[in-house]
Amino acid sequence: MAGDDRVELVSQALEYHFRRQELLEDALTHPSASQGRGAKRRSAYERLEFLGDRVLGLVVAEMLFRHFPEENEGALARRHAALVRREALARVAAVLGVDQALLLSKGEEEGGGRHNPSMLADACEAVLGAVFADGGLEPAARIIRRHWQVMMAESATPPKDAKTALQEWAQGHGKPLPRYETLGIEGPPHDPKFLVAVTVDGLAPVTGRGASKRAAEQVAAAALLGRVMA
Repeated sequence: MAGDDRVELVSQALEYHFRRQELLEDALTHPSASQGRGAKRRSAYERLEFLGDRVLGLVVAEMLFRHFPEENEGALARRHAALVRREALARVAAVLGVDQALLLSKGEEEGGGRHNPSMLADACEAVLGAVFADGGLEPAARIIRRHWQVMMAESATPPKDAKTALQEWAQGHGKPLPRYETLGIEGPPHDPKFLVAVTVDGLAPVTGRGASKRAAEQVAAAALLGRVMA
C-alpha cells in the first residue's frame, strides 16, 4: 500500500483530519522500519505510543466512572484493565485498518508482525497519541468513545482477571497464594516476550508468555485455571 494511501485510509477510519499528517505517518511507522531513518523517527513512534497509552487510560476511566456509578474502585479497575489490554487495542487497530497500514521492516513483515496483537496494540496507542498531539483531548476522546463503547457494553458484570480468579480458587481449596516466577525474556528489545511460571501447591507449574511481565502472569494463570477447571 502506497504511503499516502495507507495514511489517508486510517485518517478516514478515524474520522479525523490531521493538520500535521506527519504525526500519523510517524504513528504508522514501526521502529523496525525506522532503521536507516535516524533515531528521531524511531523515537517519534515510541513517544506517540507513550502518549496514546495515557490518553486511552484517562478516557476509558472517565467512561467507566460515568457509566457505572454504583460500582466500587475494584470493579472499575477490572473493567479498565480489560478495556486497555492489548487484545482490545489490537481489535480496534484492525477496525481502523492499522494492521494493513503499518509500515514494517522486511523481517517483521515476514515474521507475521502485521498480525501480532502486541505490535498492533502499540501501533493503536501511537495513532491515538498522534490524534491527541494534533488536535488535543476532545478528538482523541471522541474516537476512543466510539470504538470502546461497544466493548464496554459487552460485559454486564465486571470481568475477573485470571490472576484474581486463580487466587480465589487457591484460597477456596485451602492452598497458599499462587507464586509467580519470571524465567526469562525473549525476542528483540523493541518487542520482548516475558516467560513466567505460576505454581500452586500440589500442582505442576504452568508457564505463560506475554509482552509484559504482568501479561505473561495473566496468561500463565489462565492456563493453570483451564487445567484445574477442566
